Amino acid sequence: MNTRLYGYMVEFAHPDPLVEACRKVRDEGFQKWDAHTPFPVHGMDSAMGIRGTRLPWLVLGGGLSGLGLGLLMIWWMNGIDYPFVISGKPLFALESAAPVTFELTVLLSALTVFFGMWGLNGMPKLYHPLFRSERFRRVTNDRFFIVVEATDPKFHVDRTPAFLESLEGCVAIEAIEDPVDEPETAGKVG
Repeated sequence: MNTRLYGYMVEFAHPDPLVEACRKVRDEGFQKWDAHTPFPVHGMDSAMGIRGTRLPWLVLGGGLSGLGLGLLMIWWMNGIDYPFVISGKPLFALESAAPVTFELTVLLSALTVFFGMWGLNGMPKLYHPLFRSERFRRVTNDRFFIVVEATDPKFHVDRTPAFLESLEGCVAIEAIEDPVDEPETAGKVG
């Protein structure tokens, strides 16, 4: 089976050297890299230079859509489609629209959070080259990793692993290979 280099993975035994290593990787100018930890590590986002997410804006849009849809639905149903006067009450009132509007606002906000997180995180991801590494299996237990991808513009086959080995607290470094499916065109006549 043919493989291609996915990137290099460096392992750390403790979170403090990992955070400092993330700062150095960021300062070195790498763009396509990630850190993997068994639990949230304080200060990791700023060390990696991660900017804020767009998710709150998406949720606001979903909530406002639910609000508008709820008000429009109640107005259309009670005031236009099936006007029915009960005890002289108005055909449309905000008080009577509040429960449906509230529920639609919450529903569309929750659905936006759920599907927005999946979409922004590129999920579902059923396969990743890191899953093939025996060493990476400890990421859910007691190890910390930084992975620099080979598609990074600053990546170099010789200099990148040397840089990663120079990071303080480095326990091990591993080349991550990814199987490549070759199209079966040999021997076929077009």
